[in-house]
Amino acid sequence: MSNQPSAPSRRLSKPPARASGRGDRDRGQAAVLVVSVAAVLLVALLVALTTMGRTTLDRTRAQTAADAAALASLDGGRPAAESLAARHGAVLVSWIRGPGAFEVSVTVRLGETTASARASNAP
Repeated sequence: MSNQPSAPSRRLSKPPARASGRGDRDRGQAAVLVVSVAAVLLVALLVALTTMGRTTLDRTRAQTAADAAALASLDGGRPAAESLAARHGAVLVSWIRGPGAFEVSVTVRLGETTASARASNAP
């Protein structure tokens, strides 16, 4: 026999088994947290987009009502402006003839939004 040390034998062994307990219960917690945060952010984004869309729609509808009321009042006066504003779901806030002889200016309110328009049938 020789006095030389033998090379250590290399054996492939399985990693030690995880002890059951807290470590196993925590697996996957990060995924649940990420999904929860993503869901909350998605809901917040949808609420913001809905609010912004509703505001834009109200502003457009109010401006359409103001334009139509101003044009109608050129021939029919204030009653025509009130009637057309009401058909668009708006309320006539102010109606002014002038500054020119053939001009009218109106302001309408639709919900929280107000809009103004001026119309003229001057030659």
